[in-house]
Amino acid sequence: MVEEELQREARALGDPTRHRLFRYVAEAPGPVGVAELTDFVQLNHNAVRQHLAVLKDAGLVVEEIEERSRPGRPRLLYRLAPEVAGRWGTPGAYAWLAGLLSDAVRRHLEPRQVGRQEGHRRGAALAGTGEPIRVLEAEIERRGFRPTRVERGRVVDFVLRRCPFAEVAGTDPDTVCQLHLGLVEGLAEGLGGLEIGKLVAKDPLRAGCRLTVRRQGVLAGAHP
Repeated sequence: MVEEELQREARALGDPTRHRLFRYVAEAPGPVGVAELTDFVQLNHNAVRQHLAVLKDAGLVVEEIEERSRPGRPRLLYRLAPEVAGRWGTPGAYAWLAGLLSDAVRRHLEPRQVGRQEGHRRGAALAGTGEPIRVLEAEIERRGFRPTRVERGRVVDFVLRRCPFAEVAGTDPDTVCQLHLGLVEGLAEGLGGLEIGKLVAKDPLRAGCRLTVRRQGVLAGAHP
């Protein structure tokens, strides 16, 4: 199955224009729209959409609909598929994890502390870009956790159906899970309007960890 996926991805990236589009999306700090990509490769809108469709079908990029409060049709946005991270010259999840843990050692911080600082920085950068709970969900998805959302009024549970660091978490769950808990706590603080309840950790190889988040200052049932 993995070999088939790699062959499909390789075929999609065999076209030079698609490869340039893929690299642009992979290196962008956030989701990018078709207009931005059109300007980058200097092709017409329809041609870029066709290339993006191939990248999407190959599982290389994820397509999502822009959340917007102003009038107008929401844009289609594209970002790197989480499970592709580390392949085809893209930054890998383990490189990100290693960087944070190295920072923790260098600064004599606990994993939860350095995770919280990283999350707060990222959350502050994303604040105001959409409903906080949805932005948090998108960020968790971007990290490769495959979250499933369960709404309970003000309380939202995220069941994490994949651990992108299963091999390391399997041998040192306290370090990895505490770093992730700090990360979501920082994200919630940076985004505002959210409070992290608890993270119930499971066997990382089987996944199923549950993260509980509470919305602040909204009525139960206000969000679908």
